[in-house]
Amino acid sequence: MAKQATKTKSGLTTSAALVTANQKQVSGKKGPRPKHVPQRTCIACRATEAKRGLLRLVRTPEGQVEIDETGKKSGRGAYLCRVRDCWESGLTKKGLDRALKITLDPETRARLKTFGDTLPERSAIEVE
Repeated sequence: MAKQATKTKSGLTTSAALVTANQKQVSGKKGPRPKHVPQRTCIACRATEAKRGLLRLVRTPEGQVEIDETGKKSGRGAYLCRVRDCWESGLTKKGLDRALKITLDPETRARLKTFGDTLPERSAIEVE
């Protein structure tokens, strides 16, 4: 008994529609790819988070250490969580010095500590 080809809504015969469906499965097209989110590690607590969730400190080509809000300044960078504990740990344990490959002068260290004091404590963030 011969099979009769029927037309689908797209105008293809049922056998042609099956072949087209199988080709889509074989080619691996599953839809749009999810957006790649860059990951960075905090130098104090070693937690891995999205790049935008951490604050970047950069050693500029002139040798100055600055807070880089945009994450795009040129120079050697290091990342810290937006938490006071990580800033204190990074500054006191010389982790920031190691990451930036520079010895921080007392003036820069004091400026960074002042900024770190404005950040919330970890327990306040965990409650939210």
